[in-house]
Amino acid sequence: MTALIIVIVVIVLLVIWYVATYNSLVQLRNRVRDQWSQIDVQLKRRADLIPNLVETVKGYAKHEKTTLDDVIKARNSFNTASTKEEEIKASGELTGMLNRLFALAEAYPDLKANQNFMSLQNDLRDTEDKISTMRQFYNDTVLTYNNKVQTIPSNIVASISHFKEEEFFEIDEKDKEAPKVSF
Repeated sequence: MTALIIVIVVIVLLVIWYVATYNSLVQLRNRVRDQWSQIDVQLKRRADLIPNLVETVKGYAKHEKTTLDDVIKARNSFNTASTKEEEIKASGELTGMLNRLFALAEAYPDLKANQNFMSLQNDLRDTEDKISTMRQFYNDTVLTYNNKVQTIPSNIVASISHFKEEEFFEIDEKDKEAPKVSF
């Protein structure tokens, strides 16, 4: 009789542990999704600001068509991204193009003094700062989630329940380089 009680208690404790671990994994996975959606909002805001910025620059830097076309291509690449991984890659490319565009503006004093350009540039810098901060929060959340998915004993529940690791939001090495603009 005592052995039966011990077996029942062990089974109940295992079920409680399994449910608690499962719920913890669900909460972390949802937090990762929430953090990504916060980044996504800012990435889309940035993409929406870019056409206005490009049009403003066009009036001052007509012969810089290549740079402007590259910015628009990077924006369109972001807009057509269908997965989180594609959005991350396109976002990095767009960041590089925006850096080139801002570097280009240094060569045009009239453009730098233009109120529309300054306002758009400030809006984009503010958005870039938010993206950077949110990317850090996202990566911290992904780290916590991935640790839970990979470590013993929660990895047993993660494996049984098909929880998969999430990707970090990383920028390509080439997008980290300072833009080179020559005239």
